[in-house]
Amino acid sequence: MFPSGTVSCNRPSSPYRFLRNDGPIGFAHRGGAAEGDENTAAAFGRAVAAGFRYLETDVHASADGVAVLFHDADLSRLTGDPRTVESLTWRELGAIRHRGEPLIPRLDEVVAAWPGVRFNLDVKSGASVAPTLRVVERAAAVDRVLVSSFDDARLARVRADSSPRLATGMGRREVARLWLASRLPGTGLAGYVHRAAAVQVPLRYRGLTVVDRRLVDHAHRLGLQVHVWTVDDPGMMRALLDLGVDGIMTDRIDILADVYRSRGIWPA
Repeated sequence: MFPSGTVSCNRPSSPYRFLRNDGPIGFAHRGGAAEGDENTAAAFGRAVAAGFRYLETDVHASADGVAVLFHDADLSRLTGDPRTVESLTWRELGAIRHRGEPLIPRLDEVVAAWPGVRFNLDVKSGASVAPTLRVVERAAAVDRVLVSSFDDARLARVRADSSPRLATGMGRREVARLWLASRLPGTGLAGYVHRAAAVQVPLRYRGLTVVDRRLVDHAHRLGLQVHVWTVDDPGMMRALLDLGVDGIMTDRIDILADVYRSRGIWPA
C-alpha cells in the first residue's frame, strides 16, 4: 500500500497531556459510527466498553448556547427533520429520539460520564466555540481534550480564547502549508506550525495522496503527531501503523481493536 522502506518510528514526544500515550492512539470516530447510532451516549458507552480511551465527536451549539454532540448542521439525515441544530433549544434537542433512544447528548454530560476518557472535539460552527470552551474549563478537562476544525479562523479563535495547554488540530490552510512543506524542503514553509499539537488528515483529498512518508516525517520533525481519518480497512490500518502514524480514527471499532491487539498496543 505504501512504498517499501517507508517505516517511520520517530514518534514525537508531546507537551500536550492529551497526546501522551504508550503507542499509537485509537480513536472511536463518532463513537464508532458503524456499530449503530453515531455521537450518542450509547455509542460512546459501547466504545469505552470495547477498550477505547479516545473518542472523536462533533460539537454544535443549541439556540440557547448549550454545547451538543451531533455531526450535521441539520437533523435531516438521521431524522428526516430539516431544522438545524442551532435553531433548536437544548430542551427541544434533548427530546429527540432515534430508534427509541436519545439522539443528541450534551458535551458536559458526556465529559462527566467518562472521566477517564479523552475527547477529540470537532467544533462545527463559530457558535459552538464558546460553549465548548466553557465546558472544558468548568470540567477542568483541558488535558483531556483536543479541539479540531477545518476552519482556520475558528481554530485561531479557539487558541486565542483557551489555555495554552489545550491541544488543537490544524485548519485547512495550515494542513495545506504543512503538506507543501513536506514536498518542498528548504523553503520558508518548512517551519510553519501555529500552536498545533497534531495534524489530522484523510489518506487522500481530491485525488492527492495526503498521508505518506514525507508528510509523516516532516510533521514529526516539527513535533506534530499525525492522525488519519476515517480508516475502516484492516490492511490499511496495518500499513499506516508501519508508516509510523500516531493515531487512527475509525468507524469500525471492532476492526481497529483487533489490529491494535495483534500489535500488542491495546488498549490504545
